[in-house]
Amino acid sequence: MKSKIANRKSEIVIIGGGVVGASVAYHLSKRGAKDVVILERETAQGFGSTGKATGGIRQQFGTAINVKMSQYSVEFLRNCEFETGYEPRGYLFFATDEKQLNYLKTNVELQKSLGVNDVEIVDKQTISEMIRGMNCEDIVGGSFCQSDGFINPMALMKGFTENAVGVKIETASEVLSIETKSGKIVAVNTDNGRIEAEKVVICAGAWAKKLAKTCGIILPIEPLRRQIVWAKAAENLPRNLPMVIDIGTGFHFRPAIDFINPHETDESHIFFAYPDNDEKVGFDTSFDETFIPKVVAKARHRAKFLGEAEIIREKCRAGLYEISPDRHAILGDCEIEGLYFACGFSGHGVMHSPATGRALSEIILDGKSSFLDVSSLSLERFKKGELLVENAFI
Repeated sequence: MKSKIANRKSEIVIIGGGVVGASVAYHLSKRGAKDVVILERETAQGFGSTGKATGGIRQQFGTAINVKMSQYSVEFLRNCEFETGYEPRGYLFFATDEKQLNYLKTNVELQKSLGVNDVEIVDKQTISEMIRGMNCEDIVGGSFCQSDGFINPMALMKGFTENAVGVKIETASEVLSIETKSGKIVAVNTDNGRIEAEKVVICAGAWAKKLAKTCGIILPIEPLRRQIVWAKAAENLPRNLPMVIDIGTGFHFRPAIDFINPHETDESHIFFAYPDNDEKVGFDTSFDETFIPKVVAKARHRAKFLGEAEIIREKCRAGLYEISPDRHAILGDCEIEGLYFACGFSGHGVMHSPATGRALSEIILDGKSSFLDVSSLSLERFKKGELLVENAFI
């Protein structure tokens, strides 16, 4: 049993030490905030959803707010003061019918109008030349953006944490409840003692709903497992292979990267996955062997080098998405003074973490986000019925 530490104080407590919580702490520190503590329930950072992510970043979304969040994040990664693993290999979405292709065309028009200058519609022939060995017989076209690409979630999280000057982090510290009085934040109660606080930021991913409920706030977020299969192709993968996504099924593949030891990754290793409709809401993060034949069937149809790849079972993994009703993030404050949220990303927390950290730091310190209007992502939108519509989810 832990011996509890005596009552402590901190101006700002961030619950969750993954990449989102680390980004909030980093951006607060850049603004001069001195009294900030991150509480991470695991014994080390990255054991939650951050370490289970696929590590992609894209600007190819269907809503302006998601495009803008990604644009800011891409620019941050390009000019970052620390290593993030950003590699602009591109994202290729492909369509297998005209309806899907028209959807991609509409999205590309939006993206271009917002300044994503390198996104384009590509035809079947171009796709076959880009991804040598891929079955393109049923493909009618797609969209491609070169500045989309890959990032290392663990490196990004580590960079945020190590450069958050003056911020303290406590691992193996699970928050049990959030304490309020007269509509204001008072403290957080942990399994390691009580911490008095003026402001609390919930960056706890799939566990955010449970924490918010302890102080009477209903967060419409549900945990949903996403599984990734790691395999080894018979030969090295096609050169400069981007993230490749079937817009119709969500099946996707990309070169596999070991986020802990990125320089040890074999050039024949690959991730592939898809959103399994059989998944049920819950906190199960065990890898289900029955997922393998499902995804392999899709891989076999799409490319010989995918279908014949050897599954490396010890590297297959599962993590949790935090699904909101409209699959957009929940950012900002609420009716309880001093309580803030950065959650509900529905699979896009890593890629949007730079923009999220800056937005939350400005909301906390200034009362609103000035560099980007994120009011459309407020919790209040669900009460008002102002849900966003986005279909490009994997």
